[in-house]
Amino acid sequence: MAQTFNLPDAGEGLTEAEIVSWKVSPGDTVAINDVLVEIETAKSLVELPSPWAGTVGELLVAEGVTVEVGTPIITVLEAGESGAPAPAAAPPAVEHEDPTPPDVGPQAAPGPLVGSGPRADAVKRRARHTAARPQPTSVGSGQGRPAAQEPRATASASASASTDATVPAPEPSPRPQTSPTPPSPSPTSPQPSRTVPAPAPSRPAGNPIERLVQRVLAKPPVRKAAKDLGIDLADVTASGAGGEVTRDDLLSYAEQVARNQANAPQFWDAKADHGRIEKVTVRGVRKATAQAMVQSAFSAPHVSIFVDVDASRTMEFVKRLKASRDFEGIKVSPLLILAKAVIWAAARNPQVNASWVPGENGDEIHIKHYMNLGIAAATPRGLMVPNIKNAQDLTLKELAIALGDLATTARAGKTKPAQMQGGTLSITNIGALGIDIGTPIINPGEVAIVAFGTIRQKPWVVSGEVIPRWITTLGGSFDHRVVDGDLSARFMADVAAIMEEPALLLE
Repeated sequence: MAQTFNLPDAGEGLTEAEIVSWKVSPGDTVAINDVLVEIETAKSLVELPSPWAGTVGELLVAEGVTVEVGTPIITVLEAGESGAPAPAAAPPAVEHEDPTPPDVGPQAAPGPLVGSGPRADAVKRRARHTAARPQPTSVGSGQGRPAAQEPRATASASASASTDATVPAPEPSPRPQTSPTPPSPSPTSPQPSRTVPAPAPSRPAGNPIERLVQRVLAKPPVRKAAKDLGIDLADVTASGAGGEVTRDDLLSYAEQVARNQANAPQFWDAKADHGRIEKVTVRGVRKATAQAMVQSAFSAPHVSIFVDVDASRTMEFVKRLKASRDFEGIKVSPLLILAKAVIWAAARNPQVNASWVPGENGDEIHIKHYMNLGIAAATPRGLMVPNIKNAQDLTLKELAIALGDLATTARAGKTKPAQMQGGTLSITNIGALGIDIGTPIINPGEVAIVAFGTIRQKPWVVSGEVIPRWITTLGGSFDHRVVDGDLSARFMADVAAIMEEPALLLE
């Protein structure tokens, strides 16, 4: 008889989940506790094991579909039972997915340092045409094209020219005339033209008059290639004798320009099928985070305070811990000292480690005499706030290990729903990205959160003298229904005191 497996509640009170990937196919043999499917809830990725042994019958829900708890998702046949497994339904089309473009052949592939698109292709054709055209042998030969009529390619094709249109080597000059006086041109004969390079455009740096008068030294082939690439020779650093710009100087500068343009961020990809507006469905962690932040911001009246802290002794303490044998192989950072400082300060000010609980017979404040310390973590799936259970009982070394394990698990997307539940007070480390400070939003169910800014050297007054010190800024947000201004100030002052003097932890 076929057993139908319904989507269970993988967390506390979750109502739906998305089928991320099936780990089995129809006809596969499974044993008890073999993983059937990976689902994504509003809190984490979860693998669901099989409660039976048998053969996979039918996958009832396709990957990428969100279903409610209790929905049948798979059937498992008993051993020896046969059935015609039906293929899973095709996943629904998602507007923002980018289909892979068809293979357009090697001619459309961009060069190693040049972008793609119609403009780059046109520049490539121009560069190949220029390389195939014969070059003038000397200045004033009369065969060259006037400089004013010479086409200019954009600098974005500089690397293309270095691969498709190599700058030709200088040709030998013709032997001098035997007569010291050149013949005067007749009125009917064409007047020999003299190719004169256009003056370099003025730039903000340097004297403009000197730039117009001073002529950059370069051989004619190098000068011609610079025109085709749209490069001002005055911008190229010369390494030749007497300050001459060589072929290698030009190619090196062209490659540098191409690299800079290739590394520039692209605001909009014209080849993507989503066009100028990309629509992203809000689901999973992003959906849960949005709901939680709206609930917190508009139900708990926030009050925020900030304090600058001299963390020089914290930096010295972290340095000593890293060199200690007891902390060998353990990641130690200033966040460890802040976490310990928050635990210490909350023990001195218990009401910041609490929650506001509405009730039919009146609202209540629940003060927690334990610390489940939440650490906000940015993951590929969005913002998550797992917490360290009973952090008040951990030694400094145990707390360092717990912080490392929490971060590793969160980045891998393996945080379990239980690790997200029951937090009492949270920390967010925005300083990891070089941000000085921000105003954090309280995690729902809590009444306080501490934001940790970057630590950088700044001028600081010590005993009347201005000296460089390691300075950071701490920011705290509090639910004003529970935490008054005086209490929030005393709590933040205690946290700052530990960051300024970690030895207080030993008292």
